Amino acid sequence: MRKIAVIYSGHAPHHRTFNEPKYKQYIDRLIYFPEFQDASLEGVDVLFVPSQLNEHLLMNAKAKIHAFANDGGIVLAFGPQPWEWLPNQKWEERETNFWWWLEKDAKSGLVLADPEYDLFNYITLRDATWHQHGVFWPAEGAQKLITTEDGGAVLYVDKASTKGTWIITTLDPDYHFGSYFMPATERFLDGFLPWLAKGNI
Repeated sequence: MRKIAVIYSGHAPHHRTFNEPKYKQYIDRLIYFPEFQDASLEGVDVLFVPSQLNEHLLMNAKAKIHAFANDGGIVLAFGPQPWEWLPNQKWEERETNFWWWLEKDAKSGLVLADPEYDLFNYITLRDATWHQHGVFWPAEGAQKLITTEDGGAVLYVDKASTKGTWIITTLDPDYHFGSYFMPATERFLDGFLPWLAKGNI
């Protein structure tokens, strides 16, 4: 099983999500974000960068996160991530419709771009569907997994931009599960974390 380190903000949603026993079993260590620069990443396979982190600390951590990836590590970034710290980042902010599912003939606008990818043995599109904050337009060579109907990436894997692997999504299940709302986010984490720990990336 891969060893996963989570950058930990200490705020209430993160506390609940990353200390939930069914998720904590997949986490090797929590690294409190103000102490991240001095923390060792030795033995870590996956560096998990959650949503809702402090912007200034995140930008200060950029070089260390990239160095981890360039040593062959896996970086997971939950979103949205409007700040310029991801490799070849092309982020497009879009209006968030929190109530799309109440509309007549409601459609989320999300599609599976690569339904044969191993992640989808663990989750379904429905598990990844609540609302959207924006999209990424990944660099050539990245693999889109979930997109909007116009091709904007909501979840993608980038093995081309660095010597490591980046799993990047605009989705923020850590925040919603930790805030006790949005049932799909629990289903997402129930499948996503086992895949991150043991699946074929």
